[in-house]
Amino acid sequence: MIETPRLRMCHLSQRHRSAFARMHADAQVMADLGGPIDRPESDAKFDRYLAAQTQHGIARFALEDASGRFLGYCGIMPRLDQHHPLGPHHEIGWRLVRHVWGQGYATESAAAALQLASGVLGQEQVFSYTTADNKRSQRVMEKLGLIRAPECDFEIPRDDMRAWHCLVWKTRLA
Repeated sequence: MIETPRLRMCHLSQRHRSAFARMHADAQVMADLGGPIDRPESDAKFDRYLAAQTQHGIARFALEDASGRFLGYCGIMPRLDQHHPLGPHHEIGWRLVRHVWGQGYATESAAAALQLASGVLGQEQVFSYTTADNKRSQRVMEKLGLIRAPECDFEIPRDDMRAWHCLVWKTRLA
C-alpha cells in the first residue's frame, strides 16, 4: 500500500469490483473512451488489472480516501501487445469517480505511482495518452512533468467505426 497526504493506494481486490463497475457505467467518466461499459466488460478489465499485478508486480492501484471509500484507480500498466501502435510499453493511467474530479487526486496518485514505478522499471520510458478533448488528463500529464510526444500519437479503430485518436506524453529519462 502507498499512502499520500489524502489517499490510500492499495492493490485492487474483490471488494473494489462493484465500485469499479459503477465508475465504468458512468457516461461522463467514460466520455473520452467511447461511453460507458457494461458489467462483463468492466469485470474483464478488472481481471486484467489483477493479472498484471500478479504477473508483473505492477498495475493499477485502487484509490481510497481515509474512510476506505473507492475513488477510482491509478497506476502503471504493462502493455505487452506487440501490435499496439507504441509496441510493448508501460502506461500510466487513472480514472476517478466523477464526484472527486478537480480535487487533485489524479495528480497526487499518479506522482506516487511514477515514483514507485521508477524503482521497479528503472530507466524504462513510461507513456500516457488521452484524447484531444480530455483537457483534465492533459493537465495532469503536464503537472507530472511528462513531455508531449506528438511523434508517438496514434489511432485505434473503435466499434462505432470512428477512430480513437490518442495524444501521447512520456516520462523524461534521467
